[in-house]
Amino acid sequence: MDWLRTVLARYATLQGRARRREFWRFLLHSMVIYAVLMLVDALTGTFSFELQFGLLSGLWLLFITTPSGAVAIRRLHDTDRSGWWLLLGLLPFIGQLILLFFWIQEGDTGDNRYGPDPKTNSLV
Repeated sequence: MDWLRTVLARYATLQGRARRREFWRFLLHSMVIYAVLMLVDALTGTFSFELQFGLLSGLWLLFITTPSGAVAIRRLHDTDRSGWWLLLGLLPFIGQLILLFFWIQEGDTGDNRYGPDPKTNSLV
């Protein structure tokens, strides 16, 4: 649960940097929780196939939207890119591929303009 606690503790903090491990763990676990909640919604009859979410999964999406954006921006900061690059996600397909490429990259070694290296400053 440390993956969730780390991101939620900084849920609206756009300053600083996030390691690849922090970003991908949060994303993976959030998606698994969403899938489980979708299954529970489908079993209870609250899932809408048109909207692709139900009562519980919709609440999860509302809960996780701000922390997801914040950790995505901090991940871009780790590669010495501005958070404005996140707007590339609005471009169909190519924008998401470019963001994926940025998020996969190794972060800058040492300090950059967004803060100290998170690899050397934490054990996460």
